[in-house]
Amino acid sequence: MASPSALLASPRFVFVIPVAVGIGLVGSGVVMAQMLGLAACPLCIIQRMLYLLLAAIALPGLMVGRGGRVVVALLLAATAATGAFVAGYQVWIQRFAQEVNCSANQPWWERMVDWAGERMPMLFEANGLCSDPAWKFLSLSIADWSLLIFSGLFLFSFYALLRQRSPS
Repeated sequence: MASPSALLASPRFVFVIPVAVGIGLVGSGVVMAQMLGLAACPLCIIQRMLYLLLAAIALPGLMVGRGGRVVVALLLAATAATGAFVAGYQVWIQRFAQEVNCSANQPWWERMVDWAGERMPMLFEANGLCSDPAWKFLSLSIADWSLLIFSGLFLFSFYALLRQRSPS
Protein backbone atom coordinates (compact mmCIF):
# COMPACT_ATOMS: atom_id res chain seq x y z
CA MET A 1 0.00 0.00 0.00
CA ALA A 2 1.34 3.41 -1.00
CA SER A 3 1.98 6.05 1.62
CA PRO A 4 -0.11 9.24 1.63
CA SER A 5 2.92 11.31 0.54
CA ALA A 6 3.49 8.94 -2.39
CA LEU A 7 -0.15 9.38 -3.45
CA LEU A 8 0.15 13.17 -3.29
CA ALA A 9 3.37 13.05 -5.32
CA SER A 10 1.83 10.90 -8.03
CA PRO A 11 1.20 12.66 -11.37
CA ARG A 12 -2.23 10.99 -11.34
CA PHE A 13 -3.33 12.64 -8.10
CA VAL A 14 -3.90 16.04 -9.75
CA PHE A 15 -6.95 14.54 -11.46
CA VAL A 16 -8.66 13.98 -8.10
CA ILE A 17 -9.09 17.75 -7.69
CA PRO A 18 -11.31 18.35 -10.77
CA VAL A 19 -13.40 15.28 -9.90
CA ALA A 20 -13.94 16.51 -6.34
CA VAL A 21 -14.54 20.13 -7.37
CA GLY A 22 -16.96 19.22 -10.16
CA ILE A 23 -19.06 16.82 -8.14
CA GLY A 24 -18.83 18.94 -4.99
CA LEU A 25 -19.98 22.14 -6.70
CA VAL A 26 -22.88 20.49 -8.48
CA GLY A 27 -23.96 18.77 -5.28
CA SER A 28 -23.71 21.95 -3.23
CA GLY A 29 -25.54 23.88 -5.97
CA VAL A 30 -28.45 21.45 -5.81
CA VAL A 31 -28.51 21.61 -2.00
CA MET A 32 -28.34 25.44 -1.99
CA ALA A 33 -31.15 25.62 -4.54
CA GLN A 34 -33.34 23.42 -2.34
CA MET A 35 -32.48 25.06 0.98
CA LEU A 36 -32.53 28.68 -0.18
CA GLY A 37 -35.22 28.38 -2.83
CA LEU A 38 -32.88 29.49 -5.62
CA ALA A 39 -33.94 29.00 -9.24
CA ALA A 40 -31.20 28.03 -11.67
CA CYS A 41 -31.12 29.77 -15.03
CA PRO A 42 -30.14 28.18 -18.37
CA LEU A 43 -26.56 29.50 -18.08
CA CYS A 44 -26.34 28.12 -14.53
CA ILE A 45 -27.39 24.72 -15.85
CA ILE A 46 -24.80 24.85 -18.64
CA GLN A 47 -22.18 25.57 -15.97
CA ARG A 48 -23.45 22.62 -13.91
CA MET A 49 -23.11 20.42 -16.98
CA LEU A 50 -19.57 21.68 -17.55
CA TYR A 51 -18.60 20.95 -13.92
CA LEU A 52 -19.91 17.40 -14.36
CA LEU A 53 -18.06 17.13 -17.67
CA LEU A 54 -14.84 18.23 -15.94
CA ALA A 55 -15.29 15.47 -13.38
CA ALA A 56 -16.04 12.91 -16.10
CA ILE A 57 -12.99 13.98 -18.12
CA ALA A 58 -10.70 13.87 -15.08
CA LEU A 59 -11.69 10.34 -14.01
CA PRO A 60 -9.73 8.58 -16.78
CA GLY A 61 -6.69 10.64 -15.77
CA LEU A 62 -6.54 8.49 -12.66
CA MET A 63 -6.24 5.31 -14.71
CA VAL A 64 -4.43 5.99 -18.00
CA GLY A 65 -0.75 6.26 -18.78
CA ARG A 66 1.30 9.43 -19.22
CA GLY A 67 0.17 10.12 -22.81
CA GLY A 68 -3.47 9.71 -21.83
CA ARG A 69 -3.02 12.02 -18.86
CA VAL A 70 -1.61 14.71 -21.16
CA VAL A 71 -4.73 14.43 -23.34
CA VAL A 72 -6.95 14.53 -20.24
CA ALA A 73 -5.18 17.67 -18.96
CA LEU A 74 -5.68 19.38 -22.35
CA LEU A 75 -9.37 18.40 -22.39
CA LEU A 76 -9.70 19.77 -18.86
CA ALA A 77 -8.17 23.07 -20.01
CA ALA A 78 -10.61 23.32 -22.93
CA THR A 79 -13.61 22.50 -20.74
CA ALA A 80 -12.57 24.92 -17.99
CA ALA A 81 -12.03 27.67 -20.58
CA THR A 82 -15.52 27.00 -21.94
CA GLY A 83 -16.92 27.20 -18.41
CA ALA A 84 -15.09 30.48 -17.79
CA PHE A 85 -16.57 31.87 -21.00
CA VAL A 86 -20.12 30.84 -20.02
CA ALA A 87 -19.73 32.17 -16.47
CA GLY A 88 -18.13 35.36 -17.78
CA TYR A 89 -21.05 35.87 -20.15
CA GLN A 90 -23.47 35.48 -17.25
CA VAL A 91 -21.44 37.94 -15.15
CA TRP A 92 -21.61 40.39 -18.06
CA ILE A 93 -25.39 39.92 -18.28
CA GLN A 94 -25.79 40.47 -14.54
CA ARG A 95 -23.60 43.57 -14.37
CA PHE A 96 -23.76 45.33 -17.70
CA ALA A 97 -26.56 44.14 -20.00
CA GLN A 98 -29.34 46.69 -20.06
CA GLU A 99 -31.81 44.98 -22.38
CA VAL A 100 -31.79 41.23 -21.77
CA ASN A 101 -35.02 39.52 -22.66
CA CYS A 102 -36.21 36.12 -23.73
CA SER A 103 -37.40 35.39 -27.22
CA ALA A 104 -39.47 32.62 -28.73
CA ASN A 105 -36.48 31.47 -30.78
CA GLN A 106 -34.43 29.48 -28.29
CA PRO A 107 -30.77 28.87 -29.12
CA TRP A 108 -29.66 25.22 -29.33
CA TRP A 109 -28.13 25.28 -25.85
CA GLU A 110 -31.39 26.42 -24.23
CA ARG A 111 -33.22 23.58 -25.99
CA MET A 112 -30.56 21.19 -24.63
CA VAL A 113 -31.08 22.56 -21.10
CA ASP A 114 -34.85 22.14 -21.45
CA TRP A 115 -34.37 18.56 -22.69
CA ALA A 116 -32.03 17.72 -19.77
CA GLY A 117 -34.38 19.44 -17.30
CA GLU A 118 -37.26 17.25 -18.44
CA ARG A 119 -35.19 14.13 -17.76
CA MET A 120 -33.48 15.15 -14.50
CA PRO A 121 -35.31 18.16 -13.06
CA MET A 122 -33.48 18.20 -9.73
CA LEU A 123 -30.14 18.68 -11.53
CA PHE A 124 -31.01 20.48 -14.74
CA GLU A 125 -34.34 22.28 -14.49
CA ALA A 126 -33.89 25.93 -15.50
CA ASN A 127 -36.57 28.23 -14.19
CA GLY A 128 -34.55 31.28 -13.17
CA LEU A 129 -33.38 34.40 -14.98
CA CYS A 130 -29.73 34.70 -16.01
CA SER A 131 -29.79 38.42 -15.24
CA ASP A 132 -30.85 37.89 -11.60
CA PRO A 133 -27.89 37.29 -9.24
CA ALA A 134 -30.42 36.02 -6.63
CA TRP A 135 -27.76 35.20 -4.00
CA LYS A 136 -24.40 36.72 -3.13
CA PHE A 137 -21.53 35.77 -0.87
CA LEU A 138 -18.84 38.36 -0.11
CA SER A 139 -20.63 40.60 -2.64
CA LEU A 140 -20.05 38.11 -5.47
CA SER A 141 -22.86 36.29 -7.24
CA ILE A 142 -22.80 32.59 -8.00
CA ALA A 143 -21.80 33.48 -11.57
CA ASP A 144 -18.86 35.54 -10.24
CA TRP A 145 -17.72 32.63 -8.09
CA SER A 146 -18.15 30.23 -10.97
CA LEU A 147 -16.00 32.45 -13.21
CA LEU A 148 -13.27 32.43 -10.55
CA ILE A 149 -13.50 28.65 -10.10
CA PHE A 150 -13.47 27.86 -13.82
CA SER A 151 -10.51 30.23 -14.26
CA GLY A 152 -8.71 28.49 -11.40
CA LEU A 153 -9.44 25.08 -12.92
CA PHE A 154 -8.13 26.34 -16.26
CA LEU A 155 -4.83 27.30 -14.61
CA PHE A 156 -4.84 24.09 -12.59
CA SER A 157 -5.14 22.03 -15.79
CA PHE A 158 -1.81 23.47 -16.91
CA TYR A 159 -0.30 22.50 -13.58
CA ALA A 160 -1.69 18.99 -14.18
CA LEU A 161 -0.09 19.05 -17.63
CA LEU A 162 3.28 20.04 -16.16
CA ARG A 163 3.02 17.28 -13.56
CA GLN A 164 2.99 14.72 -16.37
CA ARG A 165 6.68 15.35 -17.05
CA SER A 166 7.62 13.32 -14.00
CA PRO A 167 7.58 9.52 -14.30
CA SER A 168 4.44 7.71 -13.11
